Amino acid sequence: MQTVNPKAKTTEHPSGDKRFKVLDITMKRNQYRQDALIEVLHKAQEAFGYLEDDVLLYIARHLKLPLSRVYGVATFYHLFSLKPSGEHTCVVCLGTACYVKGGDKILSDLEKQLGIKVGETSPDGKVSLVSARCIGACGIAPAVVFDGAVAGKQDSQSVIEKIETW
Repeated sequence: MQTVNPKAKTTEHPSGDKRFKVLDITMKRNQYRQDALIEVLHKAQEAFGYLEDDVLLYIARHLKLPLSRVYGVATFYHLFSLKPSGEHTCVVCLGTACYVKGGDKILSDLEKQLGIKVGETSPDGKVSLVSARCIGACGIAPAVVFDGAVAGKQDSQSVIEKIETW
C-alpha cells in the first residue's frame, strides 16, 4: 500500500500525492482507532476538497473498517461532500420556519435560474446549490448561507441577485 522513498526516508502513497500524508499523520495521531473516522474524514475533505472514492477506500483500509461503514458516515453527515463543490456555495435553509416563510420557493427559483438541482454544481463550476434541514437562524427566516455567511429575511430576487455577482 505504501512505499518508502529511500532518499526522503518517509512513506508515500503509491500515487505520490502528498495529501495522503496528511491523512496518514491524522490516523497515526489517533492510533488508527476506528472511532476517529469522522476526524479523519474531516481532514480528508480539507485536503482534497471532497471525498473521492479512492480516499474513502484508503481510509477504510487503514482504519480497518468496511467501506460501507466509511461511505455510510460520509453520506450521513451533511458537511461531507462526495462531489467537487463549486467556487461558491449557496445553502438554502428548509427548516420549518424558513420553509413556511418561502425557503422552498427560493430553492425552486434558484434551481430554475441556475439550471441545476439541489446537491449539484453549475456547469461552469461557479455555484454549488445545497439545502439544509435547519441552520439555526429561525428568527431571520427565510435564511440562506452564501459562502459561509448567513443572510436572513431573503427572497428569490435578493438571492438570485447575490448569486449573479459571483
